[in-house]
Amino acid sequence: MRYEQTLRLSNREFKRLVGVQRHTFNQIVNVLQDAASHRQTRGSSKKLCLEDQALVCLTYWREYRTYFHIASDWQVSQATVCRTVHWVENILVNSGRFRLGGKKSLLAPSKTPKTVAMDVT
Repeated sequence: MRYEQTLRLSNREFKRLVGVQRHTFNQIVNVLQDAASHRQTRGSSKKLCLEDQALVCLTYWREYRTYFHIASDWQVSQATVCRTVHWVENILVNSGRFRLGGKKSLLAPSKTPKTVAMDVT
């Protein structure tokens, strides 16, 4: 589903589809725009806009489908999907805005869990 099509979704449907809330998605796109403004462009124009590149990456993370399946949905090559996912991952990790706490933060005594859920199926 292209970015233009997601604009018609409610916020709840958007989160169900992509896995992040719309304001988080907008922050991701802003980080990608900053990085893209510093990137040199060579060759032909990109087949996917920055919003679509973010959606491709989030789709990969959410569903862990193969590059082949994602590429066939977006009508691009597998190499394009692979390059896109790696580029977006590197940009987001290097930005430092989307980091989760490490293992030590989970073991901190001041942060005791209030609820513990176990899946024993």
